[in-house]
Amino acid sequence: MSFKNLELDEALLKALDTQGYTNPTPIQKQAIPVVLSGKDLLGVAQTGTGKTAAFGLPILQLLNEKKSSNRGIRSLILTPTRELAIQIDESLEAYGKHTRLSHSVIFGGVSQHSQVQKLKRGVDILVATPGRLLDLMNQGFINLKSLEIFVLDEADRMLDMGFIHDVKKVIKSLPEKRQTLFFSATMPEEIQNLAKMMLKNPVKVEVTPPSSTVDKIQQRVYFTNKPDKRKLLLHLLESNGIETALVFTRTKHGADKVARFLDKAKIRSAAIHGNKSQNARQNALNNFKDGKLNVLVATDIAARGIDIDELTHVFNFDLPNVPETYVHRIGRTGRAGNEGIAISFCAADERKELKDIEKLASIKIPVIDGHPYPMDLNAEPAPAAQNRNRNNRQSSRRR
Repeated sequence: MSFKNLELDEALLKALDTQGYTNPTPIQKQAIPVVLSGKDLLGVAQTGTGKTAAFGLPILQLLNEKKSSNRGIRSLILTPTRELAIQIDESLEAYGKHTRLSHSVIFGGVSQHSQVQKLKRGVDILVATPGRLLDLMNQGFINLKSLEIFVLDEADRMLDMGFIHDVKKVIKSLPEKRQTLFFSATMPEEIQNLAKMMLKNPVKVEVTPPSSTVDKIQQRVYFTNKPDKRKLLLHLLESNGIETALVFTRTKHGADKVARFLDKAKIRSAAIHGNKSQNARQNALNNFKDGKLNVLVATDIAARGIDIDELTHVFNFDLPNVPETYVHRIGRTGRAGNEGIAISFCAADERKELKDIEKLASIKIPVIDGHPYPMDLNAEPAPAAQNRNRNNRQSSRRR
C-alpha cells in the first residue's frame, strides 16, 4: 500500500514524495482513514512508529479542505517536551509546505515574545507544551474557542512527567464539539481513565501490544561492574566502528560525566538534560542530527523528542527504574523501517531492573560474554553490601 491509497490530496502527496516517503507505516495505514472520517481516535503505539504523520497528514488535509474566515487556532497538538514539540512543528512544515495553512510551536524555557508575535498574526495549527500553553492562555494570548481538532500526544509521558493536571486544565478550555486524537505508548489505568473522559466513541488503533519492543531492534546486554561502564562503552564504540549512538543515563550528572569521558577519548559527544538551556539542548540535538557529533548522552526526559531515522545504536548506560521506559529508549533506533541495535549495561545492583524489563517485554535479552570488562561474579548489589558492612560494624561493636 502507498500513501496514494489513503485518499490524501495532491498537495500532501507532493510533499511526501519530496521527503522520500512512499509507503505508510502500520499506524499510518490505520489511523489516517479514521481521522479523515472525522472520528475520535485512540492510538496505542510505540515511539518510532510514525505517529506524527499519522495525525499530522489528515489534520492538514481536513483543515486545508475546509475554508475558515476566522483567524483562531483550529488545531492544538499538546506534547510533553520542547524537543518533541519542535520535531512535530518541523514535520508539519515539511508535510504542509503546499497548503495554505499556518502553524507555530510554543514551549517554555525561552522568551515568549516571538511566540506571542506569531500567535497575534494568526495560527491554524498550534503545537505546545502544557506549561507554556497555560501561561499564555492565562495572559489572554491564546483562545481555543475555534478549535476543531485536538491531539494529545505521548499521554503516558505526560503522566510520568507530572503534567496530567495541566492537561486536564487545558481540556476544560476546549470546545465540547471537537475531534480528539489520543496517542500513548502504554495504557496505565490513569491514562485509560483520561482517554474515557476525553474521547467520544473512539476508534482504537493498536499497532503493537503495549510495552512490546520493536521487532527489528537487536537487543543485547553486557554484565559489567559499574566503574567499568565508561571503558566498556568506549571499547564498543571504537571496536565496532559505531558512527552514531544515543546513550541513556539515569542522572544529569551521569550524562555529563559520560560525555566528558568520551570527549577526552576524541569521540565527539554532548550531553542533554533538564539542567541545560533550551538553546544548548537544541544545538546539541541539531549537531547530532547533522553528524557533527557522534554520541549524544541524554536523560530520559530530554531524549523524548529525538527522531532520527538513521540512528543505528542506543545504549542503556544505566538501566531504567521503570521497565516501560526501556521500551521508549530503544524505540529511538529501528525507526522508519530501519534496523537498530540496543545495548544495555547491567551492573550488580541493576539485575532486578533487567529482570523486570524482560518480564514486561516477554523476552530474554541475549547476554554477550567475552568482553574485556566482565562483571565480578562475587559482586553483590550495593544496598546488600552496605547492609552487610553495617551489620559487621554493629557486630564488631557488640564484641
